[in-house]
Amino acid sequence: MVENPVDTDRFDKMRMELRRGALVLGVLAALREEHYGYSLRKYLISSGLDIDEGTLYPLIRRLEDYGLLASEWRQEEGRKKRYYRISADGLRLLQELRNEWDALNTTLKSLLEK
Repeated sequence: MVENPVDTDRFDKMRMELRRGALVLGVLAALREEHYGYSLRKYLISSGLDIDEGTLYPLIRRLEDYGLLASEWRQEEGRKKRYYRISADGLRLLQELRNEWDALNTTLKSLLEK
C-alpha cells in the first residue's frame, strides 16, 4: 500500500503555527544574555532554532514594545548596533511561559504516545 505524501504547503503552514509561540520563548530565553540582532540570529541558529530575519526583527520590536526587552544603541566597529536584553518584566513572563511550556509538553507527550 502506497501512502499519500504530506501536502508540503499544508505542512509548512502548520509548522509555522507550531513554531510561532516557540520562537517567542526562544528569543526571550536567548536574550537573558545581551545580543544585537545579527548575533541573536546566529546564536539561535547555532542552538538549533532556525529563524529568518523577516521573522526575528519584527518579533524583537514587538517584544520591546510590550516592555519585555530593553535596548540601547552602541557605536562599534564604525557602525551603530542596537543591543537587546530581556527586561525584569520579560524575565517574569519567561518563567511563566516556561511553566506553561512544560505543562503543555507533558500533556502533548501523553496524547502523542496514546
